[in-house]
Amino acid sequence: MLIIENDRESGPGRLLEWLDARSLSPVVVRAWDGEPVPSRVDPHAALVLLGGGMLPDEDERSPWLPAERALLRDAHGRVPVLGICLGGQLLAHTFGGEVRGKYGLPEKGVTSLTLLPAAADDVLLAGLPPVVRAVESHQDQITRLPSDAVLLMSSERCPVQMLRIGQSWGVQFHPEVSAARVRQWNPERLRSLGFDPSRVVADAEQYAVELDKTWSTVVGRFLALVG
Repeated sequence: MLIIENDRESGPGRLLEWLDARSLSPVVVRAWDGEPVPSRVDPHAALVLLGGGMLPDEDERSPWLPAERALLRDAHGRVPVLGICLGGQLLAHTFGGEVRGKYGLPEKGVTSLTLLPAAADDVLLAGLPPVVRAVESHQDQITRLPSDAVLLMSSERCPVQMLRIGQSWGVQFHPEVSAARVRQWNPERLRSLGFDPSRVVADAEQYAVELDKTWSTVVGRFLALVG
């Protein structure tokens, strides 16, 4: 499995544990650190694009993004793809959607997500409760879906929380982030966005078991597609 890191602060987190539990070996490319993004997904059986603080077309700020979008186009329809936060925005942007920066109200910490009707027969989401929780860390968001995308989840502040195009999924939230990672978030940054740092950390700890159960299941179903 090929994993692309876009930001020093947005690593694979618990994905590595879930991969190891299934004896799957990741190849992690730290694009933010100058490691070259492959032009083809081969010989990898799946692609995961991680988060980052930039927009999906901020090429001057992050000059590897054109190569990442090309890799995504190569992988789409050939292997399962999972885009997380920026990765989900890259999926939407690359296939004709729209992403806007600092749009709407920010989401930080544990947030309730509503599963939409299309989630009922989605291979990753079928059988989940109608409302689940996930860790969020964003203000940029997808504001228009690609024409062939299926919307799977929404939240109060962000209508597009999860989408699917074929066997490519994009999520705005962070299934890979643990409570330990949330404890490392900058408290002043949280306050500047209108959040109480102690509440954000307390929620992450309170719901840690539920979050692990939900997202280990969902990501596990994604990993089961890896052939």
